[in-house]
Amino acid sequence: MIVEIRSETAADARKIEAVTIAAFLSAPHTSHTEHYIVTALRRAGALAFSLVAEADGTVIGHVALSPVSIRDATSGWFGLGPVSVLPQHQRRGVGSKLVREALRILSERGASGCVVLGEPGYYGRFGFKADPYLVLPGVPPQFFQAIAFDSSQPRGIVTYHEAFEARS
Repeated sequence: MIVEIRSETAADARKIEAVTIAAFLSAPHTSHTEHYIVTALRRAGALAFSLVAEADGTVIGHVALSPVSIRDATSGWFGLGPVSVLPQHQRRGVGSKLVREALRILSERGASGCVVLGEPGYYGRFGFKADPYLVLPGVPPQFFQAIAFDSSQPRGIVTYHEAFEARS
């Protein structure tokens, strides 16, 4: 199976929603609002960019990237996620391709860094690691990770776009 990673188009919105719902349907540690978050980010114009994984003309995966705020006013940082892959295509490298391409684009565009809320064993493969100086309130620190693309060393509470509160 050949998987192509490309930018989302307007025609992809419903496909992305379906992929995201399916990807998180049986996932532990989820509020099952990920598809609402992606839609709210898109409506708010808060997606820095959004990539899809496509195989044989079918969207099978998606990743969203949006700016985050850090209390110390460091700029140029982004949040990775949600990352979604259809269950039948999980554990085949699709999510990894999406994450690698997203990080490559961020770095190429001059971003300072990226944060992610997720499994340390998975995201550690891409260079993410817990940073005691970056805090996402209410989250165990080992699950909130960061990767810097420059020498900036931000400190403080990280805030995602208000779209991450979407529930419908």
